[in-house]
Amino acid sequence: MAIELRGIDKRFGAVHANKHIDLKVARQSIHGIVGENGAGKSTLMSILYGFYEADDGDIFVGGQKVSIRSSNDAIAHGIGMVHQHFMLVDNFTVIENVMLGAEGAALLQAGREKVRKDLKHLSETYGLTVDPDAIVSELSVGLQQRVEILKALYRGADILILDEPTGVLTPEEADNLFKILRQLRDQGKTILLITHKLREIMAVTDEVSVMRRGAMVATLQTADTNPSEIAEQMVGRRVLLEVDKGEAKPGEAALEVRNLTVTDKFGVDRVKNVSFDVRRGEIVGIAGVSGNGQSELLEAVSGIVPPSAGSVVINGKTLSRTGDPAEARHLGMGHVPEDRLRMGLVKSFEENENAVLGYHDHDDIGGKFVLDVDAVRDHAKAHIEKYDIRPPNCRLKTANFSGGNQQKIVIAREMEQDPDVLLVGQPTRGVDIGAIEFIHKQLIAMRDAGKAVLLVSVELDEIFGLSDRILVMCGGEIVGERMPQDTDENEIGLMMAGIDGAANQGQAVEAAQ
Repeated sequence: MAIELRGIDKRFGAVHANKHIDLKVARQSIHGIVGENGAGKSTLMSILYGFYEADDGDIFVGGQKVSIRSSNDAIAHGIGMVHQHFMLVDNFTVIENVMLGAEGAALLQAGREKVRKDLKHLSETYGLTVDPDAIVSELSVGLQQRVEILKALYRGADILILDEPTGVLTPEEADNLFKILRQLRDQGKTILLITHKLREIMAVTDEVSVMRRGAMVATLQTADTNPSEIAEQMVGRRVLLEVDKGEAKPGEAALEVRNLTVTDKFGVDRVKNVSFDVRRGEIVGIAGVSGNGQSELLEAVSGIVPPSAGSVVINGKTLSRTGDPAEARHLGMGHVPEDRLRMGLVKSFEENENAVLGYHDHDDIGGKFVLDVDAVRDHAKAHIEKYDIRPPNCRLKTANFSGGNQQKIVIAREMEQDPDVLLVGQPTRGVDIGAIEFIHKQLIAMRDAGKAVLLVSVELDEIFGLSDRILVMCGGEIVGERMPQDTDENEIGLMMAGIDGAANQGQAVEAAQ
């Protein structure tokens, strides 16, 4: 075994995060770890990497019992970790990022030359080609991920932990990552893959371990199982993996976007002359690689950022171009932002406070001047019960909820206001399979109730499963429109990468008009 965990136990106050977990990971294998949000998988990997110390239990690396009290201990035992949110300095070069904290010599130039030599060897050995002198901020997300893997390998990692590694990758980049992982395995490395995506588990792992509510409930040979069985083990019940929806019955346009341009503080157009409609009773999905204008589009349509040109019409009324999300809410718009922590929540607030954030002047919780605290908490408790937010404690600080449960808090708040137009950015990012099923059902229910839903997601299966129409963004422009039944992920993926964009540009505008 490359890794063996015996009886790992960890508590955070009343929360029993890991319950006497046993895990064996074979050398030179790709081992998946899956589970719902709050199942304890991140805690377990954090113990293995030295972020936390277990209250009880033992860790064995290569058959030897070891003590891991810090990340330095983990690195010394040949364990590296590639985090979901990259730990890179954007304005440093690749070499500078790799050598940061491991300079290797008193004189930086000597250390730099050693890193350059070692990077060349690692790149050739594992197929991780990247320009060592490139500025990290100028690299694609896929190449930045390569830099993170190279950092771990440079520090001597034989065991790599990857946390949700495909969350911001295109399908082509994800496939390329899988090729790299297989090559790393074939060259003798051991990979631990944390992911919510069952398709990835089936595509790349040799074994998969399933956690539920802090306990290890199953370890399966991937070749002998299937996504439905894994999902059932994760949730404890049968899960509908396909989106179940009837035919859309679109009505009049509830959201009209015309010739919208958004210019950033550096004078760069992030959204370029974009036009489309979203009708009542339909879901319009926007597909695109992160960083191609989808975020700026949502911010402008929701009133957070004033556009430099163009207009947004909600329920027949034009949103002023001063940037006022309260005005958009007043006109009947709800917004689930892409980044829940930056724009959707205040982590230091209690759950009940976040449950009314942005709607705290409504009469049912006290009105404009004084909040009715009991009404606010009752409001939050209803959300907790309906959306299965865990732990079910409306007085808990929001920072203490898992990422998936933080997402549920935001989604519950926005959906329960019954908006006419709902903007949804990455609705299931970091959300477990059971919650994904629930959120998808809620979005379809909103559509069927005659609401207009604009969906932005990097998950193509989510775009295909939910959307009645698909718009593709590349370089800040709408480069094409497709009906889900008339296309496939390969075509959409090529359009996302800008291939055949010129031929398709303008179709979405013409269709909307």
